[in-house]
Amino acid sequence: MADVFMTEDFLLESDAARELYQRFAQDQPILDYHCHLPPQQVAEDYRFENMTDIWLAGDHYKWRLMRACGVPERYCTGDASDWEKFLKWAGTVPKILRNPLYHWTHMELKTPFGIRDRLFNTQTAEGIWQECNAKLAEPAFSARGIMQRMNVVLVCTTDDPADSLEHHAAVAADEGFGVQMLPTFRPDKAMAVESTETFNAYVDRLAEAADLHIADYKVFLDAIRSRHDFFHAMGCRLSDHGIEHVYADDYTDSGVATSFAKIRGGQELGPDEVARFKSAMLFEFAVLDAEKGWTQQFHMNVFRNNCSRLHRQLGPDVGCDSMGDCTLGRPLVKLFDRLDRDGSLAKTIVYSLNPGDNALLATAIGNFQDGSVPGKMQLGSGWWFNDQLYGMTEQMEVLSNVGVLSTFVGMLTDSRSFLSYTRHDYFRRLLCNILGTDIERGLLPRDLGLVGGVVADICYGNAARFFGFEGLPEAK
Repeated sequence: MADVFMTEDFLLESDAARELYQRFAQDQPILDYHCHLPPQQVAEDYRFENMTDIWLAGDHYKWRLMRACGVPERYCTGDASDWEKFLKWAGTVPKILRNPLYHWTHMELKTPFGIRDRLFNTQTAEGIWQECNAKLAEPAFSARGIMQRMNVVLVCTTDDPADSLEHHAAVAADEGFGVQMLPTFRPDKAMAVESTETFNAYVDRLAEAADLHIADYKVFLDAIRSRHDFFHAMGCRLSDHGIEHVYADDYTDSGVATSFAKIRGGQELGPDEVARFKSAMLFEFAVLDAEKGWTQQFHMNVFRNNCSRLHRQLGPDVGCDSMGDCTLGRPLVKLFDRLDRDGSLAKTIVYSLNPGDNALLATAIGNFQDGSVPGKMQLGSGWWFNDQLYGMTEQMEVLSNVGVLSTFVGMLTDSRSFLSYTRHDYFRRLLCNILGTDIERGLLPRDLGLVGGVVADICYGNAARFFGFEGLPEAK
């Protein structure tokens, strides 16, 4: 069957790029160390009703573009039928040339569905709808089946400290599945003291999970540590922090304890108290991670829920977030320096949604490489609005020029979709094209074993070694 678009040489613009991809990247396992897959769907081996269920539900990337192309909200998040929503997306795709979703859409139809002989539009929508829905009815296209078809060996979900992790336990107990699903410790709610009511409700939930009566700040920290211990026992090796900017204000333990008592007593905290509390918690989380050899991740510089109308109507994560313009450098260096002085700086990955921060972050983390682990301090892959051709290229160019590309732990999906593993292939092709182009230009030696080893490491090997996971297959 001929490819009408995206041939086997997609993004590979030279013989060297093609050989690097075919020999060293294409067949590497997928280790997706940061995603938002629903653990319950993996545990229950969820069967998708149709293409809208697997492709459009919860996908704020697509909703955002549909709205921009004049599609009413009813067809994005409203009460339109699944077929109507699918058809509206089909009508949107031809209008988004050069947006990464044009590539992703066709890649996801090609793999795993095998749709490669036609473009996606309103004329082809019905046939694609029927063909893909028929495959979704097969056991091989269940949630687990798709993960196996895509050569996934391990995923790390994103989980609150108070979560039971019962679905992770169910997957771990199933020896026949063959894909590891491990939790990631995401304690954002444990420092969200802007709202007394919301924070107190969360502390009560945390107390129940930890089986502790949280009477004061010390017991609150005990509860956090208890849950951190539990996550570690469940295989967790990463934390994640979704923060608009870095908190590194000076504080005293007694002052933070007083603030905790105030908020538990029903009082609201002032802005300075909020900042000091968050600063204390970021430090405490980091110390726990360092003690256990975890990797901490910081996702920064996002302005969230900017459209109050849609946030009020639909809630968060509906396509109303944007790049931020916060100052990151000074507080980040201050936090890392304090942790480094105390011997408590864990392996770290930093991401900013604003690509203008890449050079700043890459040079800031370079101050704290200590020789203990190759690439201990990592500049994360292009994230969210930046996980596309230009954004990923720019991230790797910055890393190459002010850091060490060969120790990079590579790509992740950051996705709720079981079809998004094609983003790993997109990244791998782009990586091979960058290095292959350098070979053709004489900027790198024509030693495919040398350069190919770097490719294999970035695609899989580095991550497999860096995070300390067990039971992973060898690189190809």
